[in-house]
Amino acid sequence: MKKRNALKQSFIKFSTIKKLHKWLSLLVFIQLFIWLSTGLFFNLMDHEKARGNQNKKAITFQKVEHDRLVNLELIMSKSSKPVTEIALIQRLGKPYYLLTHEEGLYSHFKSDYSLVDAYAGEKLIIDDGVASKLAQASYKGKGGVSGIVKVKPPITDMLKERNIAWQVNFSDALNTSVYIDASSGRLIGHSNDDKRFVDLFFMLHFMDYPFLGQGSVGGFNNGQIIFFALLTFVFCLTGFIWVIELLRKGRYKFS
Repeated sequence: MKKRNALKQSFIKFSTIKKLHKWLSLLVFIQLFIWLSTGLFFNLMDHEKARGNQNKKAITFQKVEHDRLVNLELIMSKSSKPVTEIALIQRLGKPYYLLTHEEGLYSHFKSDYSLVDAYAGEKLIIDDGVASKLAQASYKGKGGVSGIVKVKPPITDMLKERNIAWQVNFSDALNTSVYIDASSGRLIGHSNDDKRFVDLFFMLHFMDYPFLGQGSVGGFNNGQIIFFALLTFVFCLTGFIWVIELLRKGRYKFS
């Protein structure tokens, strides 16, 4: 009687493993199908359109009159924040000192900068007017500025960006948006409907689903894909147990 009960319990446990394996196989198949189909799309898509740079133009630089530059020590002494680095850059064809107060490892990491006119020694604030001019300087399309708004991370079009930015929208056929860093005036990038369409496929490919609570991160380093990896491990484990059970019952015969 005890032996029969033990066999019955063993059968119930194995039946549960089989059901779990079957349902996991469905989930794994769905995600593998998404990976394969989105991967195929990435190979066939127009990579120029995917970058959203159809209306982007190269920024021109002017010759700097070095004899007119303000003394660096004077600039440093006027700064209200500690300065770790200073560089001579250009914005809208004019030279500016870029004062670094906090710098991330990469340009899209959280940073803090100040801009000072290298000729006049006056601080430049990147307000909506300046952001609009900077955006137009990088734009070669036929549309006009239709709106300017200050956005905080996470930015839907630029998920990896961790700095506050100005979003300058243009009224063209592609609904182009240009993003300008609010502290340094750096051109973060262009986005449009083509890029947003491709971003949808990247979201599916990397399982970067914002509706699951974590929000999009713009890559594969997220909780969803880690959870799916654990499910795949359980799927493999239940499959291995099933194979062992079939071997024990003599279902596999080798000639």
